[in-house]
Amino acid sequence: MNTMGSWIKQLSGMMTQNRYTDGLSERDPAKIAYIRRLQKALKQKDHLSIPFSDLPVTVFDIETTGFYPQKGDTVLSIGALKVRGTHVLEHETFYSLIKTEQPPSDEVQKITHLSHEELIKAPSPEEVLHAFFHFAGKDTLVAHHAGHEAKFMQHMMWSLFKTRFEHRILDTSFLTKLIKPMEKLTTLEECCTHYGIDLTNRHHAYHDAVMAAKIWSQCIPKVEKQGFSCLKDVYSHLASVR
Repeated sequence: MNTMGSWIKQLSGMMTQNRYTDGLSERDPAKIAYIRRLQKALKQKDHLSIPFSDLPVTVFDIETTGFYPQKGDTVLSIGALKVRGTHVLEHETFYSLIKTEQPPSDEVQKITHLSHEELIKAPSPEEVLHAFFHFAGKDTLVAHHAGHEAKFMQHMMWSLFKTRFEHRILDTSFLTKLIKPMEKLTTLEECCTHYGIDLTNRHHAYHDAVMAAKIWSQCIPKVEKQGFSCLKDVYSHLASVR
């Protein structure tokens, strides 16, 4: 290979570097197989017609080093808990830090209260994601500003397991946009203040997930009162007003 070709190959390798696999051991075939089976099963899972009172939901939140996984930003922690109808199941919870070799910026460490010393000792991304999906199972996932979570989950699933992220993931605004005067509320702080939800420990993945779960559970009876009994009803309404 000539000098120019060699340089291009090296540059390409730098550009496609995957921080989730840097320094990690070989992928665990059993974990890969489980994740792939679960994602395949989710393609056949129909949550659209399940009444909100019975809908199995896992509300989750992540803390990250930034907003752009394709540019090297990574997930530092995941927190989650179960919700069934209006019941927030605070005894069914999940929380884990995620190992990172690259120290987060001082700003990120200040916001999240996560230090590089504890992050470097945390379980690997593969272990944490596998454990998280064992916890969530086939539940519908919910998050506040879910587009952020979706981007990172899609990136992690492909980076670690070479499979697509098939979970249905809903933003809390899926319901809040149907409720007056909540349709104009945007931030987690605004929504929590509206419902009198405690904002202590903001920017901690688990506690933010608890806040989002309480918002979701508060919204359920309000949308049911408006005649929306399941996800299908909401999707049909949203399609009709576009």
